[in-house]
Amino acid sequence: METSESIKFIRRFIEACVRADPDEFAGYFTDDAVWWNSPWPPVKGRDAIRETLRRGAQAMQALPWEILHIVADGDLVLTERIDNFTVRGARIRVPCMGIFELRDGKIYAWRDYWDLRQFERQMPPERGIT
Repeated sequence: METSESIKFIRRFIEACVRADPDEFAGYFTDDAVWWNSPWPPVKGRDAIRETLRRGAQAMQALPWEILHIVADGDLVLTERIDNFTVRGARIRVPCMGIFELRDGKIYAWRDYWDLRQFERQMPPERGIT
């Protein structure tokens, strides 16, 4: 892919992330893709990626993500972002660095690096049955 097309593709993908439709999301990946949402273990394969997104969307709602910087060199795209979510009514903001490797017009590797503790500090307390 040309550099400008790679950037446009990842911008469309990030918009799809916010919609959180598992089939649309999975459609951006190759069959053998790997999604490593560090600090969690890597997820391998399009079907496992689809299921991981489906489960995540049940626990939280994505809000529009803010792309601070996006650069590409051919099929490699780097993003600096603020990913926004709501969890149990609380807004969560997570600074993130993402690396996307593309092959044949799809994502075959996506690595996001972010601070789990920063995410957890913003989580609202769980309410038990009283």
